[in-house]
Amino acid sequence: MTFSRHDSRSEWSALAFQTDSLRLDDFADPALNRQWHTDPPACDTQGERSATGIYVTVHGHFYQPPRENPYLNAIERQPSASPYHDWNERIHYECYRPNAFARVLSDQGDLLGIVNNYEYLSFNIGPTLMSWLEHADPEVYQRILDADRKSCDRLGGHGNAIAQVYNHIILPLANDRDKRTQIRWGKADFKARFGRDPEGMWLAETAVDYSTLRILAEEGIRFIILAPSQAQRCRPLPTPDERDPYWIEVGGSQIDPVRPYRCFLNSPHFQRDGILGQDGLGETGADPNLADTPYIDIFFYDGPISRDMGFNDVLSSSEHFVGRIGQAVRGDHRPAQLISVATDGETFGHHKGGTEKALAYAFTHEFPQRGWLVTNFAHYLSLHPPTWEVELKPVTAWSCSHGVDRWQDDCGCGGGGAWHQKWRRPLRDALDWLRDQLIAIYEQSGGSFFRDPWAARDGYVAVLVERSDTALDTFFAAYQSHDLTPAERVEALKLLEMQRHALLMYTSCGWFFEEVSRPEGTQILRYAARALELAEDLAAVRLEPEFVRRLAAIPSNVEQFGNGAELYRQLVAPARITPEQVAAHYAISSLFHSYSQEQRLYCYSVQRLDYQLRRMGSLTLALGQVQLTSEITREVVNLEFAVLHLGGWDFHCCIRPASGRRAYLQLRDELFEALSLASAAQVILAMTRTFGDSQSDLCGNRSFSLQDLFAEERHRLMHLLSQETLTRLDQLYTQVYRDNYGVLRAFHRDALEPPRELQVAAEIAIAHRLTHSLQALERETSDLPPTNPELCDSYLSELEAIAAEANQLHCHLTVTPARQILERLILRLLWQALNESELDTLEPTLVWIEQLLAIGEQLHLGLALDRVQELYWRSLHRYLLPRWSVAQQHSDAAAKAELALLQPLLSLGKALRIEVPLGALA
Repeated sequence: MTFSRHDSRSEWSALAFQTDSLRLDDFADPALNRQWHTDPPACDTQGERSATGIYVTVHGHFYQPPRENPYLNAIERQPSASPYHDWNERIHYECYRPNAFARVLSDQGDLLGIVNNYEYLSFNIGPTLMSWLEHADPEVYQRILDADRKSCDRLGGHGNAIAQVYNHIILPLANDRDKRTQIRWGKADFKARFGRDPEGMWLAETAVDYSTLRILAEEGIRFIILAPSQAQRCRPLPTPDERDPYWIEVGGSQIDPVRPYRCFLNSPHFQRDGILGQDGLGETGADPNLADTPYIDIFFYDGPISRDMGFNDVLSSSEHFVGRIGQAVRGDHRPAQLISVATDGETFGHHKGGTEKALAYAFTHEFPQRGWLVTNFAHYLSLHPPTWEVELKPVTAWSCSHGVDRWQDDCGCGGGGAWHQKWRRPLRDALDWLRDQLIAIYEQSGGSFFRDPWAARDGYVAVLVERSDTALDTFFAAYQSHDLTPAERVEALKLLEMQRHALLMYTSCGWFFEEVSRPEGTQILRYAARALELAEDLAAVRLEPEFVRRLAAIPSNVEQFGNGAELYRQLVAPARITPEQVAAHYAISSLFHSYSQEQRLYCYSVQRLDYQLRRMGSLTLALGQVQLTSEITREVVNLEFAVLHLGGWDFHCCIRPASGRRAYLQLRDELFEALSLASAAQVILAMTRTFGDSQSDLCGNRSFSLQDLFAEERHRLMHLLSQETLTRLDQLYTQVYRDNYGVLRAFHRDALEPPRELQVAAEIAIAHRLTHSLQALERETSDLPPTNPELCDSYLSELEAIAAEANQLHCHLTVTPARQILERLILRLLWQALNESELDTLEPTLVWIEQLLAIGEQLHLGLALDRVQELYWRSLHRYLLPRWSVAQQHSDAAAKAELALLQPLLSLGKALRIEVPLGALA
């Protein structure tokens, strides 16, 4: 961003950049009762060699189940998340983004500071969620990465981020090979994003057994985080003076969470399945010579405080939160203690709205004020290695009091009232059966492509992180048994995708809730269906009939389904997507899109080989040839299509495999000849004759309609096709409103309830005018500064009149598009204002911003000005205040001009509810 255009004040911009690191306090008026540091006091303990004092760690487990369509590799619209596109997006705007830009507000609600909470939180973010964030909001994604880097700088190289098992599998219920792949994928994904090896790892649901611990240690994980209820007993580490300290039983969650513990892994009683010996305790640590004993370190979070964060009002304010943390501080004068809490990261903003603000103020003000150091587990471990050891209960998790039965049995956890969970065991049994069948196929076929198929599966994560030609070439160079042909590469990638979906079908969320037919249960069955499809394609083995037979043993609580087999038939099998359906989507939507020669549709690249479109009266016919390439498996399919639009909602589309140039030209001539007769019946007969006469004939030809489009495009076309009707209705309502305006005013003037029909007509007509005027203003300001400012003024006057009229008639406008346009306009105008170099062009822009803010307020639109505030806040402290400070030190004409330019910009903060230092406004 620049603030001058090579004018006489360019020296002030240069000085501003030189003072970019200054803090708000450098410009704050001493009379301010509260000063806010843009760089709050850091807990810089990187020079310490041992821990002293009180340390605080707040861990957030940020995770969303994978929601991508297995065939499109994209999340489709989820109506239950309205008004957002899907639940990832909704939770993002309620939690992930607010924590990246957490507000610190004054008592009056004005913005005092913006904090990146990830700089202070210990956190893990699931790899599947991080992958979504990277594309959905690159700015937040980058702030998360930057937060980890800054925490490394602040805490001696130990970052806040820890890894997570890849797709949230309950590891104690997985075989050892899947455990290892999940851990390796989680580590590799973490390193690719954060640029360092993870020191710790979050286990799905903190589910653990000793087999899992052994593999974690072998894979280089230094520590994990568990619930206090998962510990069985602990004791001080043996010393030469005390070779066999007494064990302390802590099985009832009594373990002291203020210190780390070491868990040794090679004792004889740690059986292969993770079950302890006959006495249930074993003899870990009896041998004082522990130097070469494998181990992993464990932190236990404070259970009562963590529960209060999730289920009580502890996070309602920073004062409550800090007070609750303070209750855990031990008064026994120990040299150091760690108060650590852990909860779902979505607690901070999604489950409990606005609580990210309490965190931000606690991290940057309350904790430092008390002398408590905000740290993370890895940093504390570097200062305070364990002096105690611990033994765990055999198999446990943080969200099930019955071990891990929540993910395999009807244990009662997660129950929905009268609903049972008898479906859990047969669901897991069916998936275990399928997993074992897929293992045989993978091992048999994988040897044809890879030197070590299972090593190749572990290495496949590099392709998942970055699906590119370079990543694929690197992967195959590392694992292939010989130079694979393009066709062999496709087969190899299908095998790996089969295994990826076999892992995804174990995502824990499928068992977590009360009913198998919930979206989470349906989703893991969709992953299973994709794995089955790939297996059949690769090995010509039909596993699906037996799998569905096993699903019949799953009892559903929902009468519509009855059992898992019927659920599969109703919700899973119909969701399959073929290349033919992708081609049909392209064909139908091409009637309303101007596609380029190369087009990306979800995870497919579509190359247009030929395209012809003709219209005859109300009929539109398009036909063409396309080449589809899967970005996942690199499989290439050549198809031909013809689509007839009969008008309105009526479409008829046929697809067939490419049949050569001569046959295609014959097809084209025959269909266009039928169209020339202007008879829909003749065209459909010709399409049936050339493409086949059934929904799916023996040659693989299929016919499709509007319903076969993917949901996003189908909904867009539905709105588009409805637009003509809606326009007529808008005109009708507007006429009704105009004809009865006086009557409606009379009702409101006399405080009488107006006829509902007239009130609705008024609200629709006014909303239509509002949206139309905002669209016109947006078009006029597409280039800034606008070429016709007088026209912009007239649009603004019209908007003010609309707002006054709506208030007079007590209209409740639900105009989401209008609100979004208004938000975009304000942000765009702010960018313009911050780049203005002349006062005479700046002042009109600022007037427009304030007018638009007032219009949003008058219409009660609930404008979301987060990005506007963030842009202004960043500019205020990086550029505006430093420039103001420098200019105040001079008295020449250039300095006076600079102050005159900056004064209205600084005054704008009040309209944006941002507190600007009083000295800058004097």
